[in-house]
Amino acid sequence: MSYASNVLNKLKEQYPSQTLFHQAVEEVFESLEPALQKDKRYESYAILERLTIPDREIHFRVSWVDDKGKIQTNRAYRIEFNSAIGPYKGGLRFHPSVNDGVIKFLGFEQILKNSLTTLAMGGGKGGSDFDPKGKSEGEIMRFCQSFMNELYRHIGATTDVPAGDIGVGGREIGYLFGQYRKLTNCFEGVLTGKAIPWGGSLVRTEATGYGCVYFAQEMLKARGESLEGKICSVSGAGNVAIYTIEKLYQLGAKPVTASDSQGMIYDKDGIDLVLLKEIKEVRRTSLSEYAKERPQAVYTPISQYPKDSNPVWAVPCFAAFPSATQNELNGNDAKILLANGCKCVSEGANMPSTIEAVHQFINAKICYGPGKAANAGGVAVSGLEMAQNASMNPWSFEVVDSHLHKIMESIFANSSETAKEFGDPTNLVLGANIAGFRKVAGAMIDQGVI
Repeated sequence: MSYASNVLNKLKEQYPSQTLFHQAVEEVFESLEPALQKDKRYESYAILERLTIPDREIHFRVSWVDDKGKIQTNRAYRIEFNSAIGPYKGGLRFHPSVNDGVIKFLGFEQILKNSLTTLAMGGGKGGSDFDPKGKSEGEIMRFCQSFMNELYRHIGATTDVPAGDIGVGGREIGYLFGQYRKLTNCFEGVLTGKAIPWGGSLVRTEATGYGCVYFAQEMLKARGESLEGKICSVSGAGNVAIYTIEKLYQLGAKPVTASDSQGMIYDKDGIDLVLLKEIKEVRRTSLSEYAKERPQAVYTPISQYPKDSNPVWAVPCFAAFPSATQNELNGNDAKILLANGCKCVSEGANMPSTIEAVHQFINAKICYGPGKAANAGGVAVSGLEMAQNASMNPWSFEVVDSHLHKIMESIFANSSETAKEFGDPTNLVLGANIAGFRKVAGAMIDQGVI
């Protein structure tokens, strides 16, 4: 049995319930086999064992008072995974599905994603099983303040810099930062995704979506194709999806789908971006409202989804952008996409495709951008926000967007060149994983056994 298989099997024995973590590790280890065979130092320095065990796992309770005066309690986490190349960096997720296994999967992915950006950022992740949906502004503020009452002990501008994720947007970052500032009497770049007037970066809101499209553009350019005039399917209706749709329009493509936790819409004339932003960013309501105002749009509630399939991926398209959540695109969906002529998949979410779907995309040799490469734009601009905070010098939208575009070009080039080096030039999963891994592993070897 190989070195990677031994480490993976031991992880599964030790943490049998953490299936998403197992999936993330398995996908990476599968790609790393050629690199592990080529350089035996990785095994002799126990790099895989050290890479899959976090530096520290912080679990804590968050107690807060709701609007009725009742005490509520939630579980919360911050997992500081690896800081070999920079301070821990990764978002906070507030969602009922959050547990230690989810956070470990996300934190592990973050290590290699951050490595690919070329910026000095390690990997970490955090969050809580708190659900902001249906909560009042006051309840969200009190929860965030209580959450930060514990988290502040473990973070800092050169130690661990959280950001937002699902359920944590500008509102939540504001409450978290305000409480950190009160507790520490420090105004520093300890959180990213802040509002522009107090340390935020332009393009941060758009970054993951824009970056995901830039990555798709690079994949297609390498094959002499483009997105102009092409039909595209997008899942999700949060920041990533909205700004993926926006950038697709800017490049002349036509995005025709979006989805949320209650259903999906198909608009053959192209998604009305102004209406979508109004519904999701202002009203904060269901996509069912979209269909009421756009008669030509078809709304399908989740209750009508086919078994083992997501109807977003049944819409014929040239390019697909999974931008909602993990494992939203399975093997059946991949078969449907490929049968309908899909030539490009660029992942805006973290691990949105199952391993079966990934294998199909790789075998079909389409343009396939795995999340840790394609959606790295968000954390890349977080790193640029850290740089602006450190220099106390804000940059213009054009400057940040230019940096983002260059970073995504660099990630593609690095992943593509590494894939070619290992004899599988169209396999960007292999290329991205090995490229990200070698940088982190090299730093760990250089810094000794710590």
